[in-house]
Amino acid sequence: MSNREGFIERFMRLTGRARAFFGPAQSSSLDHPMTAENQELLKQRQSEADQWETITRADGSTYIVPRRPS
Repeated sequence: MSNREGFIERFMRLTGRARAFFGPAQSSSLDHPMTAENQELLKQRQSEADQWETITRADGSTYIVPRRPS
């Protein structure tokens, strides 16, 4: 077996060096309330998504089609 370092080992070493320079990734709490701007954006995205219907074929693949007005 070769003593060459693999891609994953090189990548992990590189990201470790980057973390030492940039610091750890910032994370925030998941239980904080949504801002008014994000709530409005969520409503807009949900209304856009309501225009489409997902169809599943027998082989398990899916596609979307415009929803027919009721």
